[in-house]
Amino acid sequence: MVTRWAVDHPVHDLFDGLARQKWKRRSCGTGAHGLRIYDWARVEVRPWHRPDRRHWVLARRSLSRPEEISYYIAYCPVDTTLDELLRVAGSRWAIEECFQSAKRECGLDDYQVRRYPGWHRHMTLAMAAHACLTVLRARQRDAEKEETDPPSSSTTASRRSDA
Repeated sequence: MVTRWAVDHPVHDLFDGLARQKWKRRSCGTGAHGLRIYDWARVEVRPWHRPDRRHWVLARRSLSRPEEISYYIAYCPVDTTLDELLRVAGSRWAIEECFQSAKRECGLDDYQVRRYPGWHRHMTLAMAAHACLTVLRARQRDAEKEETDPPSSSTTASRRSDA
């Protein structure tokens, strides 16, 4: 079903009165406190139509506070499933955690510049420092894992007796 909506209508109007069976209870991934489970629905919109692509407005409704709804806009191939859209929407948390880490560890938000070139240099250096720290941390974890893992059993050639 393609829903055409005038620009002057708020996005939540797309989901008012949406049939209950259109809302699907799904997880969009694991968070700090376990699975992030919400009710999800999507409505197709068509601002620029191509036969092989679709535009969707995706709504995420809280289970404990159903009045809290977040919206996403998706532009994807025709055969994209709701579960695929949820996986992509759920990846947003990992990106936010990355930015929080860069702010905390590398001063991503500690700039006092007045022009774009200075801001751009600061952001570039802070993100490069964060990438370096991430690689070093991953190498350290790998080294620690190798120290604690038992040696793997390898197949050895059976002994041959020359007698």
